[in-house]
Amino acid sequence: KATAPNKVWLGDMTYIPTKEGTLYLAVNIDVFSRKIVGWSMSSRMQDKLVRDCFLQACGKEHPQPGLIVHTDQGSQYTSSRYQSTLRQVGAQ
Repeated sequence: KATAPNKVWLGDMTYIPTKEGTLYLAVNIDVFSRKIVGWSMSSRMQDKLVRDCFLQACGKEHPQPGLIVHTDQGSQYTSSRYQSTLRQVGAQ
């Protein structure tokens, strides 16, 4: 349970079919405010997509160390690069 903004974020991805092919959308949502704090879109479903989304959210929201990020634990979210990015900002 979040007691204030930027304490708990949710991370998720979806796909958007287009005439040119599939686009993938990653979002981070603040649990307390329900605000989309970051998003990223790409034609490739790679860890760079969720990492870019998270870094955008951090750049806008400036969360304090201790931020909790809940995800579905898909391969993009469990990649070593993404996990390293979380640790660098003190998130878990």
